[in-house]
Amino acid sequence: MDILVKSGSVLEDESELAILAVCEETSLPEAIAGLIDANDFGGKLKKTLLLYPGNTVPPRRVLLIGMGKPDKVNAETLREIAAVAIKEARGLQADAFNFGLNEEPGFTPEKIGQVLAEGFEMGAYRYLHYKTELKDEEKFSIENVTIYCSNEEQTSQGAAVGQIIGRSVSFARDLVNGPSCKVTPAFLGEEAEALGKRQGLKVTVLGPDELIKQGFGGIMAVGGASANEPRFIAMEYGKPADNKPTICLVGKGITFDSGGLNIKPANSMEMMKSDMGGSATVFGAMQAIAELKLPLHVVGIVSAAENMPGSRAYRPGDIVKTLSGKTVEILNTDAEGRVILSDGLYYAQHYKPDAIIEFSTLTGAMIVALGPHASGVMATDQSLADRLIAAGQESGEKIWQLPLWDEYKEMIKSEIADIKNLGDKAGAAGSITAGAFLAAFVGDYPFAHVDIAGTGWLDKSNKSYQEKGGQGVGVRLIIEMLRNYEQ
Repeated sequence: MDILVKSGSVLEDESELAILAVCEETSLPEAIAGLIDANDFGGKLKKTLLLYPGNTVPPRRVLLIGMGKPDKVNAETLREIAAVAIKEARGLQADAFNFGLNEEPGFTPEKIGQVLAEGFEMGAYRYLHYKTELKDEEKFSIENVTIYCSNEEQTSQGAAVGQIIGRSVSFARDLVNGPSCKVTPAFLGEEAEALGKRQGLKVTVLGPDELIKQGFGGIMAVGGASANEPRFIAMEYGKPADNKPTICLVGKGITFDSGGLNIKPANSMEMMKSDMGGSATVFGAMQAIAELKLPLHVVGIVSAAENMPGSRAYRPGDIVKTLSGKTVEILNTDAEGRVILSDGLYYAQHYKPDAIIEFSTLTGAMIVALGPHASGVMATDQSLADRLIAAGQESGEKIWQLPLWDEYKEMIKSEIADIKNLGDKAGAAGSITAGAFLAAFVGDYPFAHVDIAGTGWLDKSNKSYQEKGGQGVGVRLIIEMLRNYEQ
């Protein structure tokens, strides 16, 4: 999809479809105001009305979309409105349309362009890769969108950024939505190498022999029973330099989670292809970071494995020696994500980073705590947590901070090993004790753990730019943070 920008009014030029977003209690342009009754369209959020204006304006069709009350309009409103526009245009079989805001909100033109482009890209997303018989509406796609605005140059700059971010979210969504028979640890390694070639990243992929030789005991314990052998992946953008912060992004890549010997209930198993959502976040973020040419040194790290039962599976009661040398008592094989992440987090210390930020679909307790509307964050450094929280507000990917006090670290101490992979009692502070476990492997480096268990996969969409399935959550969050990192 091409997103173009043009100065002026969306109602000035001929087109098959012009879409105008309008707030409540706002006067419509005179050329179309007489075409509708006040009761027909009040501008309520996401309400639409299609007009055939005849000769009153050049466009053949005009679609009005409500933006709600003017004082409630924010960046997230524009993302949602843009997604509504894409879906309505697709329903009207318009492969191109012009889009404008009746009144521009009080953001910078760059911000308006960015969030509209994000909304267009995310709203256009569909996962149809494995359908062999597509309906006509499924075959149809939008080829061209033109944004009409007051400042063409600055809005265009923002739209270019937003389109990169939106496409990177779609890349992450594709990885999460892919079936586990395709998206294996080896496949993630191949995707990393392909991404490296496209974007000029330095990529390292380690297979089982190297993992055993180098001591990646956490990854090998979890992934040792599967025919789809584990991988460790590092993707490096830029080089360390005195004037460049180094950021390590770490993602959980459990490409299928059966629970291992502590096998999961059958009624939740089909979604477990999504347990690599954290790694998808890292992939999407690395693509966007490279395309945006951010002035940073960023390393994307993925621990990838399948958690399967079998004669070689790790067992409850086992002691696992991780890459750090720390030993882990296994109380439950379904608490596997933290075990593979222990190796990735320790490896991140090799880069002497200014921050380590990790993403994972880690705990069902996070879904209970925050539902599908926010991710949880736990951090060893408050300034890092504050950066992420602020970025969450701006990006629309909200996060909520949970404590990481010493009392929780006490809950994961083992009597027979250095640490155990569950807290004192199953379910007690489950998300926080998982965060405390991860924090044990980052040394003194500033660290934040973002649990996307509730937001990474949705059974139903909550916003117009969402679809059922993988969300690519965290990509917008991390890009927003990194674009403003030095400030």
